[in-house]
Amino acid sequence: MKSPLLTLPGAVPAEGVDEGVAAHYGDLFREQRALAEGTGFVDLSHRGVVTVSGPERLSWLHLLLTQHVSDLPPHQATEALILSANGHIEHALYLVDDGETVWAHVEPGTQEALIAYLESMKFFYRVETADRTADFAVVHLPAGSIVEVPEGVVVRETSYGRDLFLPRADLESYAGKAGPPAGILAHEALRVEQHRPRLGFETDHRTIPHELGWIGGAVHLQKGCYRGQETVARVQNLGKPPRRMVFLHLDGSEVHLPPAGTDLRLADDGPDGRRIGFVTTSVRHHELGPVALALVKRNVPVDARLMAGDTAAAQETVVEP
Repeated sequence: MKSPLLTLPGAVPAEGVDEGVAAHYGDLFREQRALAEGTGFVDLSHRGVVTVSGPERLSWLHLLLTQHVSDLPPHQATEALILSANGHIEHALYLVDDGETVWAHVEPGTQEALIAYLESMKFFYRVETADRTADFAVVHLPAGSIVEVPEGVVVRETSYGRDLFLPRADLESYAGKAGPPAGILAHEALRVEQHRPRLGFETDHRTIPHELGWIGGAVHLQKGCYRGQETVARVQNLGKPPRRMVFLHLDGSEVHLPPAGTDLRLADDGPDGRRIGFVTTSVRHHELGPVALALVKRNVPVDARLMAGDTAAAQETVVEP
């Protein structure tokens, strides 16, 4: 779904999974600084929007999600995962309940599979699921923003800012009032700085929540049964995850960023050293320079010097070994 905001001056289209919105509007670092200072907005209208309504929506979702939502107060933001039977992450949902309907935004293109799974689990519950992507666009206002939110718009407010579920027909007119636009690359740079994992970027087919620090934030450990809970409980109580997410400070003298999937090895092992992990997201940050998130084997020493391909990298612990 192509955003109408791609016609704004300086807009450069994003590629890959973020295709459909702007990568940037001509000045990546200025856009990052604006967001960090609480001004401007990010067009996330390519993300999927899913709603669940009905009197049993929260109790039903409570059975399916990793998060405790049966008593979720209206207008309180939360996030949750859906796991496979083996505990691997399949979906990430960013939720808020408006008192009548649960609203969630999800990764671009994942809403159809999510809806299909939810529909298969309805049974006799009084719930209705809907794909609202064609009708609503997600707009992000950074923390500290004083931009007015239109009356009646559902808002998901977190410490990182506010996510608006804006009627898609109002996107262009709202953009004219919301301040300078920032592209998805600026949004991603701040996400990496904040050590926040993203489905499809920090995850692969075998990722479990413990590896990314999603325990607590998206996974509640004192709730009832859900698919994949046995794996979550076993790793939490009896073992350690096989991998852990780290934050990397990359050598700033390199012209190119190591792309996602770049092998990591111990610097002391030389160019023929064994693979001990891989880069998941790399960005250029307006203050920190080139940085990245990565997954490494759990037993990699926390003070070990790493190489991301040919780029030197110093690691910062995100998930404890």
